[in-house]
Amino acid sequence: MAEGKKIEDMSFKEASIELEQIVRALEAGDLELEDALARYSRGVELLKSLRERLTNAEQKVQVLIDEAGTATPVTDTTAAPATNFIDE
Repeated sequence: MAEGKKIEDMSFKEASIELEQIVRALEAGDLELEDALARYSRGVELLKSLRERLTNAEQKVQVLIDEAGTATPVTDTTAAPATNFIDE
């Protein structure tokens, strides 16, 4: 899909989908070593970006909650992003 595109230019959804594709390719085990290493490296960068975006979003939500004066807890979203929106 967006493979090769700059990560900072990708939407959250695009980055999540590419990460899922990388994971599947690595799990399949039929990649050459060099390709597997390159994809793994790209996956690490994607995951880092996705986690940073989630952290920033959580902080923005927390600010909005604090401004509204409500005490609604923010759910921990540090786990891997959901990819249930990928069409197979």
